[in-house]
Amino acid sequence: MAIHVHILGISGSLRRGSFNTALLRNAQAMLPPDASLEIADLSGIPLFNQDHEHAPPEAVRTFKAQIAGADALLFAVPEYNYSIPGVLKNAIDWASRPYNEQPFNGKPAAIIGAGGRFGTVRAQLHFRQIAGYLNLLMLPRPELMIPLAHQKFDADGALTDPEARDQLREVLNALVAWARRLRSTA
Repeated sequence: MAIHVHILGISGSLRRGSFNTALLRNAQAMLPPDASLEIADLSGIPLFNQDHEHAPPEAVRTFKAQIAGADALLFAVPEYNYSIPGVLKNAIDWASRPYNEQPFNGKPAAIIGAGGRFGTVRAQLHFRQIAGYLNLLMLPRPELMIPLAHQKFDADGALTDPEARDQLREVLNALVAWARRLRSTA
């Protein structure tokens, strides 16, 4: 029997109709056996204030506990102004402080994204820089950057593009295998 892998999905968008949050919901239905995916809620996390890093708000403590309790992380990252959204950067800043208590260190992770003409290629590159500093163990490939997302989801948020669905399934299978492999070598 395979080791169960619990994944925490983190969307960089708070928008109700977010394609990236929809991508995580679609992922929940496409997971390989013995895997689960919980989606974090970043909406209650206030703006980072280093004055409070040793006594963070409850929403931050919950988020950090979710990260610590996950076997792997799946980031769904929109692209805003050639980079990652502020809401995601803010949540990462909170969770990474104080540095000696940050839960990202050595955690297997993957990145996916749905966006406009170029998908989320620039945001994903920028995110990988941040991930390196956090010592996240990023899945190198496969990658998923869905361009023209508005054409690939229906009104209910279902991913309707067969190629994108196959690519999402590949990422999920690879992330679960990556998390299991890293766990077995730890």
